[in-house]
Amino acid sequence: MQAAIYRMLLQELGYEVTDPAMWELPPSAFYAGLGYGDLDFWANGWFPGDATLIENAGFSDVIQTIGNEVVGSGLQGSIIDKPTADANGITMLDDIGNNPEVAALFDIDGNGRADLMGCNDSWGCHVVINDTIARNGWEDTIEQVSADHAVLFADSVDRFNRGESILQFIWTPSSFVAQLVPGEDVVWLSLSNPIPSQIGAASLPDDQCPGQPCEMGFPASEIRVVANSDFLSANPAAAKLLELVEIQVTAIALQILAYERGDNTEADVQAAAEEWIAANRVTVNEWLAEARSEVDRSDRNRQ
Repeated sequence: MQAAIYRMLLQELGYEVTDPAMWELPPSAFYAGLGYGDLDFWANGWFPGDATLIENAGFSDVIQTIGNEVVGSGLQGSIIDKPTADANGITMLDDIGNNPEVAALFDIDGNGRADLMGCNDSWGCHVVINDTIARNGWEDTIEQVSADHAVLFADSVDRFNRGESILQFIWTPSSFVAQLVPGEDVVWLSLSNPIPSQIGAASLPDDQCPGQPCEMGFPASEIRVVANSDFLSANPAAAKLLELVEIQVTAIALQILAYERGDNTEADVQAAAEEWIAANRVTVNEWLAEARSEVDRSDRNRQ
């Protein structure tokens, strides 16, 4: 929906914009395309996590974040089922990583290590999780299972419903916390020694994150537009619009939930974007007016 919103607003400015559904890429492939100038922008950068992907690709000088699409509302971290947490006094990922007996509670494949259902191997969170395990010396007690995240999460839900212990990476905004509710079904795990780039406690109550301060190994993330610097320089109106747009985290979460409940066709996504624009039309018109004025300002500066 976010990508569809940006597309529609840019079209109102007079731009031709490809259908986002035609360019569904893993982040690593996207950042390469953006760096080489094959693509112009993306509406779903997660920071600071994605900064690692940009740096590793060697494109920090030609890729730029812009605007404040969703600020400070993206949480990422590991959850475990509340029954296992309560029965074993687990509040920290350290409690699992430093105790082989506790780690064995989450061992699915029988190799003695806790299986942390993690991220697709092309995602920035995949790197952060592995670096966190290595930094804490937990290679013998915790391993990240990397596959399609949606499949891993669905498996965790099934195991939770069977009364089994689960250790799962999730993020918000998402429907995950509607299926496994923090404080009721699961709890977030804190950790004492996150990697330096990921320090930043989340503001969550004790019943949702009992290991206070709630350092989840990922600071609260910002969802931001990421664009090619040359594209921004050549298109001041688009740059100004990308700078101004903000989307409420609740709107995204509700759309995700509707999508997973069956409103998941391209037409449904387009309709959700249209409804959001209509509901925010007054603000949208202000953004568009300011973006158009940026073109006039740029023309005057060139004269």
